[in-house]
Amino acid sequence: MLVRQAESGNSIFYSDLADELGMSNPRNLNFVLGSIGRTLENLSKRWKQKIPPIQCLVLNKNTHLPGEGIGWFLIKKEDFSSLSTVRKRAIVDAELAHIYGYPRWREVLQILDLPPVNQSFAKVNEAAAGRGGGESESHRKMKEFVAVHPEVVGLPASTAGGKCEHPLPSGDKLDVSFVTKAGWIAVEVKTEISNEADIVRGLYQCVKYVAVMQAVEASENREISAQAFSAIAGKLPKNLLPLKNMLGVAVIEDVSYQ
Repeated sequence: MLVRQAESGNSIFYSDLADELGMSNPRNLNFVLGSIGRTLENLSKRWKQKIPPIQCLVLNKNTHLPGEGIGWFLIKKEDFSSLSTVRKRAIVDAELAHIYGYPRWREVLQILDLPPVNQSFAKVNEAAAGRGGGESESHRKMKEFVAVHPEVVGLPASTAGGKCEHPLPSGDKLDVSFVTKAGWIAVEVKTEISNEADIVRGLYQCVKYVAVMQAVEASENREISAQAFSAIAGKLPKNLLPLKNMLGVAVIEDVSYQ
């Protein structure tokens, strides 16, 4: 799964990886990730070539950093836990670039006798490629609810209200847009009547929105801060968990707007 994430160019949160593994407590991943790190260090010695610590892809949702134990694999002469958050992120970002660009992950899997994750979403993508219907009344209500309840996406309740149908220069419109001092957040909403294909469309729309929003920020000399969330009224179908993680989209489930 971590090789899949590396090849897709996306990190993954502890909680998301635990969900995909069916693991009830994400903290149990600490031992597993440490074991992966030690295995890669041993293989690096055998190959006489540095293999990036792929466990660095697994991030804490609050800090957007790996667990403190990652420091042992990243720096030898400094105590990672004692560094500033800015310094930690600089080190982790540099390592993530190495992980995404490392060309021998499939060889690593082969020598460890681990089969690659070759799950295809071709049929799901084909179904989602069909045109969706017009806006329903429930979709309008959910947008309006999220716009006045910023806490849905983790913003303080005191945050200024979001804007519905915010236009982008690409011709797209964000369901809900929040602009705060901390950054620009888009929310794509899906109600309880949304089928699987519609939810998949929402995941890809989030990918597109982030790219366009970041381009807008760059063109206006603004700090790059864009994020996009998919907020759904129900649960994300279990079979879409790997796709969500591959795309690096944050999904907020069980949004009650009635």
